[in-house]
Amino acid sequence: MFLSPDFRHSRRLVRLGLVASIAVSVLAGGCAGHFGQRGDDATGATVTPSAAPRPQLCLPESPASPAAPLATDAVTRMLAYADRVRRLAPAELSQEVIRLGDAAGPTQQLQLALALSQLHQLSELLRAQELLGRVLANADTEAQTLHPLAGMLAARYGEQRRVEEQLEKQTQQTRDMQRRLDQTNERLEALKAIERSLTSRPPAASVPAPGNRGTRPPAP
Repeated sequence: MFLSPDFRHSRRLVRLGLVASIAVSVLAGGCAGHFGQRGDDATGATVTPSAAPRPQLCLPESPASPAAPLATDAVTRMLAYADRVRRLAPAELSQEVIRLGDAAGPTQQLQLALALSQLHQLSELLRAQELLGRVLANADTEAQTLHPLAGMLAARYGEQRRVEEQLEKQTQQTRDMQRRLDQTNERLEALKAIERSLTSRPPAASVPAPGNRGTRPPAP
């Protein structure tokens, strides 16, 4: 059965219309995906745009405090001085203590405390702790830069002081024990001397009986 030309032409137009509608739908979906969500979508629902990220404010960095490098330099110089004092001979160390004398400023007081601590004497260690207390009690800028180091040294010297006191106590106990031992040895030597004097004496001569005095022996 043959179809008329008009019928075939009508079917062709229908097919072209379907293809065109499909193409329009595809293009519409692609445009929506490309441009993102705008005011309204195809269904008429209102789409709220996502909030844009807030720009981060770049705050200017505050300049470093001028006291920080000053404190670092002061502590560095003091540590170098402590290392130098630690290497001094006993005579040179005594001269350094004399040179510092009655330190007035916080820097000199801390230096004198470091020098006194190297003498390894309990009395000088107590003096060093007193100097550190003066530095810590001083509120001047020069002293405040040295407060962290002075506090650390004060704690260290406190521990060293306890060790020195314990060592001094043990030394005194050893001296007392040695003194008692010497006294015991002296007494023992005295007893030995008395014993030797008794054994070295000659035996005493025999004495005649009292009844035989003035009697003559019988004649033969």
